[in-house]
Amino acid sequence: MKRAAASFLALVLAAGQPLGAAEVTVSAAPVTQFRGVGLDQRVDGLVFRGGLTLQSQEDVFGGLSSVTVTGPDQAVAFVSDRGNFISGKLAYDGDDRLLGFIGVVIEAMQNSGGQPLPRQYARDAEGMDTIWRDGEAAAVRVSFENLTRVADFVISDGRPGGAAREVAIPQWLTDLRTNESLESICIAPPASPIAGSTLLLAENALDEHGNHRGELLGVRDRGPIGYTNSPIVNPSDCAFLPNGDLLILERGVALFSFVMALRRVPAAEVKAGHLMAGELLLSAEGGDIDNMESLMVHQTPGGEMRILIGSDNNFNGWQRTLLLEFALAE
Repeated sequence: MKRAAASFLALVLAAGQPLGAAEVTVSAAPVTQFRGVGLDQRVDGLVFRGGLTLQSQEDVFGGLSSVTVTGPDQAVAFVSDRGNFISGKLAYDGDDRLLGFIGVVIEAMQNSGGQPLPRQYARDAEGMDTIWRDGEAAAVRVSFENLTRVADFVISDGRPGGAAREVAIPQWLTDLRTNESLESICIAPPASPIAGSTLLLAENALDEHGNHRGELLGVRDRGPIGYTNSPIVNPSDCAFLPNGDLLILERGVALFSFVMALRRVPAAEVKAGHLMAGELLLSAEGGDIDNMESLMVHQTPGGEMRILIGSDNNFNGWQRTLLLEFALAE
């Protein structure tokens, strides 16, 4: 029995999953330049507010694929492509600058039976957004690739967890069995014409016209939706602005360097049966970015609405876990 337990422990740690909730220390280094501009300078349609590179000595920290607000006082959670929730708080200094990621706890995601996800094929969490009830963060809705599915997890004390509650999705999404399937998920805010509806956007599942396929799981709208395909980049995350406009983060690789774009789709265009086409807000490539996969709209302690864009380092030593913050130029 001791040998079997030791073998199981080795397998869990090798898979990059903690045993229970694990507290980890994350160090942060400031990022004060982006595309040749400094703090509070305009770049394309946004204003650069700074950023961080994050590191930890713990092997389970990394692979951050999506981020969302999970409570007051800048409580957030990331999902990783190894099937973990990474919860903590974004810390800010007196100038409302992003300072660190503190109180970090990593916990393995569970299946509907309350057990850790059994194999890597089922752990590839890529998208996440928050379900709000009566102004409180009640749960997160997570999208997975490879074993393509969507599931809800209850939030307790600012941390998502517990047994998964699977959400029904169309068969065409279920049939996708690749790591380029269900990358993005976001829930429309109260000001949106489709308030409460969940938008699912596939990374590289194209329709007969070569555009990205998506689906609305409607409270006020339901059915297929499309997104215009752009050269090199594919959608990697989405987030709604408070007014109902949709932000879509895109990433790709060109000439051995990462490329990213951020586009804004007017609220009126986010509806079933429509092909969305976004206005370019920001683009970047090379050393200013990494593998950008996370997108979140939130409010800082100083009251400013910020757009946070984060990278997935794929647990590679040559990649960075990078967080960048911007404000709308308007």
